[in-house]
Amino acid sequence: GPDRMVVFQNYSLLPWRTVRENIALAVDAVMKGAPAAERKAIVEKHIDMVGLRPHADKPPEMLSGGQKQRVAIARALAIRPKLLLLDEPFGALDALTRGNLQEQLMQICQENHVTAVMVTHDVDEAVLLSDRIVMLTNGPESKIGGILEVDIPRPRKRMEVVEHPSYYSLRSEMIYFLNQQKRIKKIRARKTAAIARHGLEKVNLDIGFVPLTACAPLAVAQEKGFFAKHGLDEVNLVRETSWRGIVDGISGGYIDAAQMPSGMPMWLTLGGNEDRPLPVVTSLTMTRNGNAITLSKRFYDQGIQSLPDFKNYLRLTRTQRHTMGVVHPSSMHNLLLRYWLAAGGVDPDKDVDIRTIPPAQMVADLKAGSIDGYCVGEPWNFRAAEEGIGFTAATDLEIWLGHPGKVLGVREDWAAAYPNTHIALVKALLEACYYCSVPENAEEIREILARREYVSTDIDYIQLEDPYSDRCDLSYPMREYAHHQFYAESAINRPSRTEQTWIVTQLARWGHTPFPRNWVEIIERVCKVGVYSTAARELGLDVNYTRQPIEMFDGTVFNGDDPLAYLNSLLVKRDFSVAEVILDSPRRAA
Repeated sequence: GPDRMVVFQNYSLLPWRTVRENIALAVDAVMKGAPAAERKAIVEKHIDMVGLRPHADKPPEMLSGGQKQRVAIARALAIRPKLLLLDEPFGALDALTRGNLQEQLMQICQENHVTAVMVTHDVDEAVLLSDRIVMLTNGPESKIGGILEVDIPRPRKRMEVVEHPSYYSLRSEMIYFLNQQKRIKKIRARKTAAIARHGLEKVNLDIGFVPLTACAPLAVAQEKGFFAKHGLDEVNLVRETSWRGIVDGISGGYIDAAQMPSGMPMWLTLGGNEDRPLPVVTSLTMTRNGNAITLSKRFYDQGIQSLPDFKNYLRLTRTQRHTMGVVHPSSMHNLLLRYWLAAGGVDPDKDVDIRTIPPAQMVADLKAGSIDGYCVGEPWNFRAAEEGIGFTAATDLEIWLGHPGKVLGVREDWAAAYPNTHIALVKALLEACYYCSVPENAEEIREILARREYVSTDIDYIQLEDPYSDRCDLSYPMREYAHHQFYAESAINRPSRTEQTWIVTQLARWGHTPFPRNWVEIIERVCKVGVYSTAARELGLDVNYTRQPIEMFDGTVFNGDDPLAYLNSLLVKRDFSVAEVILDSPRRAA
């Protein structure tokens, strides 16, 4: 009906009619009852609106592509529709014409209070024009895969949009979604049945990772043959740009296992992903330490170099928006940054904004000024210092010495279906962790990690040993012991129930998940010490273990025997719920 009008990509103009006549055709058909003079005035108004007065008497063949599309838009708007539907209207136009028409469309819709729904494959166009972006999955059974609210105020100008703090995060979300759809399509196309060999239930594994220095055990296991040594001779390492890709891969069953932030198995199990509990287990801690909190160089230049300095700055600039980046809600980066801020009297939800950003995007966002700092793993802290755009305000060693960094995560049903494969995977990665810990191997590992298929960065940004500079001012004394630990005889690779219990309290503390009333059962389900012990014994490693207390930088000692009492004692926290988390009985993957 006339309350809805469509603008097509192919213009849909009548070739024997002029610009004026094409617009008048719609006006005369819809507004038959209006006087001829009124209809004519409407036509002339819309010719001027789209800037086509010099071309009003020309047929379509004498117009450029951009001019034809403006005629189509004018014809659509002339009948005063409540809803304007645009099917990739600028897709066939050159960049300059497309940009001009985008600006005109924004102005026209705003001035005439028209609601517009546009189909586009252009990410930047979507951010520029939209108030809400609806992302669709691949067909043939396409569905809504995600909805983004665009919080950029109107009226908008292109350069102001690009400089808005939300621009890059929105753009990144869409690019991630589109790339993820491509990956899912490829994985579905090549997905094969489990191949059993060497006494293992499955040797063809897809293992996900994110490009960080901490992915070294996976890269080394692949490049040095540790996977093949333990019978896993068809391993494919799947490089994801963000931890969200790992979540989607594990949840959708597109990958078998993954390098995960230490809190992700628990976060998934407790229903952190869309309130849908997905039992995930961890049987190996692949790294400890190796993270830091980086602040922008402008803070350093103002003498703001510590937590008390930062707190005072926030107090003096309460009317300004301050944003810190983390890589995922379940990551130790998020939990440590929040702990660090809260211990210093800064509420991480009220005094600052914490935004989820892919690791490799952190430096670019810091440089652009869209964030004030971040907590992330290497090499992104070192790179910010080397490029003179940021400095390390605190290493994780100065918050929690020896905390778990990255762990091996698999679905519980996968572990039940492939128990021998699971043990073989842990054995291969344990050997790789040991290899990464040998100082003589550091240069070789740096060269491997710098490759395109892994971290894809300059080798100078990858540091495995101390000391290194972490300040914009390179004359500042170098900080010691700010590196990843991959292996030690003190069983640092053993998964810890106490550490997972601490993670449970922090996820509840900040409202990411409920605190499970059945927390003992949940910890047992997630933390598979038995698998680690079996793998370690088969490698001839010592499995003796003495539980160490968790001591934080503020003097707090975590009591893992009464986590709820600990949680209630914290001064800075969100209102949290205590609920029994019901999980399906352990079962084999289909």
